[in-house]
Amino acid sequence: MSPICSINDITDPGAKGILHNGVAFMVIKKNDQFYVYENSCPHQRIALEWQPDQFLDIDKQFIQCAMHGALFTIETGQCIAGPCPGKSLTQVPHQIIDNTLYLP
Repeated sequence: MSPICSINDITDPGAKGILHNGVAFMVIKKNDQFYVYENSCPHQRIALEWQPDQFLDIDKQFIQCAMHGALFTIETGQCIAGPCPGKSLTQVPHQIIDNTLYLP
């Protein structure tokens, strides 16, 4: 496991983009829980954010793809609206040790 970032760097609710071993990820924090997904929309395999670290919709309730507006649940990554119904973001295993987020 590799240390990626301090969990204190992410607001609640909030998100942070990470590049690790050449792969783009997003870390989402909601209600003191952390979720990590590959930063790739299942619709066209493009990055989700429209600006750095801007992965959430205006109400910070869903992950939103900037290209076509697809909405994904934060907790499961399941698409609930937009051009990719039934598909999901790719979830990434992670660990938090001493306020540091680690990825494999």
